[in-house]
Amino acid sequence: IVPFLQSVVGSFHRSTAFGTRTVYVGLENYARVLTSSDYHTSAIATLLFSGFVIVIGLAVSLVIALLLNQKIRGLGFYQVAFVWTYAISPAVAGAIWALMFAPATGIAPFIIAKLSGGYLLNWMTNGPAALLVVSIAATWNMLGYNIVFFLAGLQNISEELVDSARVDGAGPWRTFWDITFPMLSPTTTFLLFVNTIYAFFQVFGLIDIMTHGGPGDATNILIYKLYRDAFLYLDSGAASAQSIIIFIVISAAAIVQLHFAMRRAIYAR
Repeated sequence: IVPFLQSVVGSFHRSTAFGTRTVYVGLENYARVLTSSDYHTSAIATLLFSGFVIVIGLAVSLVIALLLNQKIRGLGFYQVAFVWTYAISPAVAGAIWALMFAPATGIAPFIIAKLSGGYLLNWMTNGPAALLVVSIAATWNMLGYNIVFFLAGLQNISEELVDSARVDGAGPWRTFWDITFPMLSPTTTFLLFVNTIYAFFQVFGLIDIMTHGGPGDATNILIYKLYRDAFLYLDSGAASAQSIIIFIVISAAAIVQLHFAMRRAIYAR
């Protein structure tokens, strides 16, 4: 609570680089941030990044959870193999993916070059490619967490409902869309909220290890820009204003998201 209140107060002030003098400037920091082209670029990168992590991440996690919910041989091994990614911190995940995609020595550029007939992927100088690689890395890091909850939700669905749908002639897709997916709505709502928080706040370590916000600010998402302004450029007023803006946006998104999702949630077994 205290640091949050300090950020609120700091967002209305401008101080010298070393904090020796502080001046009240009202909404000037907010106006300066919201009219900055750098901030607009960072906001767009954040929307693209978070959209990929949330939509693609949840979709892939649900597909894997559906496969892991089948009665197959060696199921326990597969469950552990897919879940362990969440045990890795974002910083370590960033180091792993940075090494895999290193232009000169990484295995991923080597495989891409072989499959594409010689195309050399250098994502460190290609903004869109860097944003895509970072998004995939962040999505991979969160897969284990999503799979655990989706798998728990699937195992909580009564088999009688699924069997009844099959008896009535429903195919696999109709059974999933009319029975399985609606029954997963509480789990999906929860994961939607958690992944939103993750995409906006918890990927700093991954970005810092992999790209430092580059190339050309292509991966300079809002949380990393806030860090840059506060600790590299020593602009504490603008950084405080950015933190409050992010807080307001995420809070509003969470309220809207939970309001609509909870109205459609199905809790009865």
